[in-house]
Amino acid sequence: FFVKDAGLRQSSSNNTSLQPPTHPNSNNHHNNKDNPSSSQNQGFNDADSASMSSSIPSVRLAASAAAAVLRILDGVRMLGPSLSRLCDLSSSSDKHRHLGGADANNNPNSGASSTTNNGPTLASSLCIAIHRTAVKSGARALENLALAIKQDPLDGENFRPGDARVAAVSSDAVRAMRLVSPFINAYKSVTKRRALPWDPKIGEAAGDMEFFIRYLTMTLLSNLQSKAANYSRDPGLSSQAKSYLFLMNNTFYLLEQLGPENNSNHGHNSLKPFNAEDDFDGADYKIVEPWFIDQVHKIFDASKKKYLGYWEVLNRHLGLVSKNDLQYQNVEQKLLNLESGRLLKARFSKFNEQFEETYAVHRELTVIDPKLRVRLLEDVKAVYLPKYRQFYQEYSQIKFSKKNQNDYLKYPPERVEGMMADMFSN
Repeated sequence: FFVKDAGLRQSSSNNTSLQPPTHPNSNNHHNNKDNPSSSQNQGFNDADSASMSSSIPSVRLAASAAAAVLRILDGVRMLGPSLSRLCDLSSSSDKHRHLGGADANNNPNSGASSTTNNGPTLASSLCIAIHRTAVKSGARALENLALAIKQDPLDGENFRPGDARVAAVSSDAVRAMRLVSPFINAYKSVTKRRALPWDPKIGEAAGDMEFFIRYLTMTLLSNLQSKAANYSRDPGLSSQAKSYLFLMNNTFYLLEQLGPENNSNHGHNSLKPFNAEDDFDGADYKIVEPWFIDQVHKIFDASKKKYLGYWEVLNRHLGLVSKNDLQYQNVEQKLLNLESGRLLKARFSKFNEQFEETYAVHRELTVIDPKLRVRLLEDVKAVYLPKYRQFYQEYSQIKFSKKNQNDYLKYPPERVEGMMADMFSN
């Protein structure tokens, strides 16, 4: 009942530990509630991450485990106090019956259901212990989820796609936030009694579920930026461009999946086909706080600006030529002289060369989301195509080459625009 997520049930046979190991420099790192200045209360530092990385599960498994434990804690939180009171009432009734026939203190069997006449019953103590264990397990599961996102590998095709598309950690992290988001009271039960690495406060002063979601989001963005930085170290002309496109793909995905409806899909609301894996509480979870749009949009806009800079190079050769530099061989002005002809030949030739090179590099990149692909194509074309259209119309009418005019004019604006339509759809 509690382990609703099929992924966790299927993964249980792997015997993957869901508990981070004890910190090597402390006797009881995860149970140290008396030291609020300890390292667990300051966020995960490098030493913590390194010592835990060997036993941290995947993001998908950690999310299933966290949701399952929070569901258990929700049940224990509601059932425990009631069950404890019922056990106390039952024990009290038994005690009165024993006292009616004989002295309960002289009968060792009469007090089997309690520790002392006035102390808590064994059943009551067991209920309290179950609740404490559930809180402790919940804290560990939440820590494992945060660490799984932070420690998601930075290299490898499964973690950092070669074509810069959306990374698996992004979709897994979105799923994780949706899975844990309904358990607001269970999360509060954890923070009421235990300090967490991202929230050193305990009790009413501790943050709520939205605070945890924000931490997961910022951790994910940091991981994505580290992955993007690794693209620039790859060989090939497209390595740095992939870095920027990767961040654009992933941040746009986050905005679409978690952003408010009126901001995320820009008026293109559409019904998604039913998917059994998405049939759970929290599947429609959205982050409505302004910080989410601000932080994610900031990365998206900065990455797009840098990516569009790769297409700015095409504008270097599209400046208008002074009429004084265009001299004709005859009075009919049908053919430019040698020097003026070379000027226009160089302009067209260099544009053609750089367009072919840039197009060849960037057409191998991928944008899965159709809305982002359309928007990015329009932004790319806006960088150079209006200037090229004006340049082509102005100088393609002039005879600047006797034999090879068509070779220099092989890319009319209409052909360029047609070629661009296939961009990012590899």
